[in-house]
Amino acid sequence: MAKLIYVADPMCSWCYGFGPELATLLHGLPEVPLELIVGGLRAYNTKPMDDALRTTLGTHWKKVGETTGLPFSDAGLQIRHFVYDTEPACRAISATGLLAPQSALTVFQAIQHAFYAKGLDVTKGEVLAEIVVQVLEQDGVQIDQGEFLKTWASEEARSVTREDFEQAKRWGVTGFPTLILEHRGELHLVTAGFTRTEDLIQRLQAIIDQSSATEAPVNQDR
Repeated sequence: MAKLIYVADPMCSWCYGFGPELATLLHGLPEVPLELIVGGLRAYNTKPMDDALRTTLGTHWKKVGETTGLPFSDAGLQIRHFVYDTEPACRAISATGLLAPQSALTVFQAIQHAFYAKGLDVTKGEVLAEIVVQVLEQDGVQIDQGEFLKTWASEEARSVTREDFEQAKRWGVTGFPTLILEHRGELHLVTAGFTRTEDLIQRLQAIIDQSSATEAPVNQDR
């Protein structure tokens, strides 16, 4: 049985841009499960954003917006003393996985939208709690913000998040988004970076049609 593995970070602009392409792909493959691994783009960063980084990120965001047509707000870049630490947002995905794993991808997308389109500070627990609880309510899962924050702050959620970061490193993932296909016991790289849906379909079909694919599989070390 085939499975897709998505390695990404909710505070990665190209992952945000890739979202609609992935959604279209998944819509056409309802029988194929997706495993979400958070990558830790800038995990555990402690340095406040300076003007140089703000300018660099603004350039990246503009490029993603032009390529994808997705909305971007500059408000996130103007947050006073903002520390671009992606671990809290990644941990919100891990916490969701512990509470309601079927909603993890939807929460991932909601955090992306909150950060990039609304300019919210998704490094803050209270902001993440509001986003996650709203998504879960829409999915029919009744969890209040206090319960989510307790799980989000737990050592279990921190450990799961670290394990995801370490798994991505073991696979040699150095950029996001990365999409991998697990097929017949081997892991095959589908894309490392933003890719249109039609190209994803072609790459997946090539892997499935050729059990001994010419592209070397990612080392499976789990």
